Amino acid sequence: MSILNVGQMSSTLGTGKIKEWANSQNQSLELGNINPPLGAGDQTAATPQSFASFLKTSLSDVNQIQSSANESIQRLVSGEEQDIHETMLLVEKAELAFKTMGQIRSKVIEAYREIMRMQI
Repeated sequence: MSILNVGQMSSTLGTGKIKEWANSQNQSLELGNINPPLGAGDQTAATPQSFASFLKTSLSDVNQIQSSANESIQRLVSGEEQDIHETMLLVEKAELAFKTMGQIRSKVIEAYREIMRMQI
């Protein structure tokens, strides 16, 4: 039993099949059937990445994408490059990466505020 989306996760939690799902995940881990998480790059399972380093890496990736798009715009404007399609693809990729990082930032702040509201 695998969970492919949030709807399936919700139904799994609602039906109480959490132990079955956890056991299937443990078996998958033992068999090595799980793909590495997005953004994991060339890391191995022996060196887990902290959340802070993951965010730092992600921010630098977004910055690199934006720099690449800016360079492509500069080359297009100066006449060094004639491919407007490639430039537009880089600009859209940079915009999407920036918006995604903004959403992640909002979710992290929302989670922090929720934790701060918890009663101890």
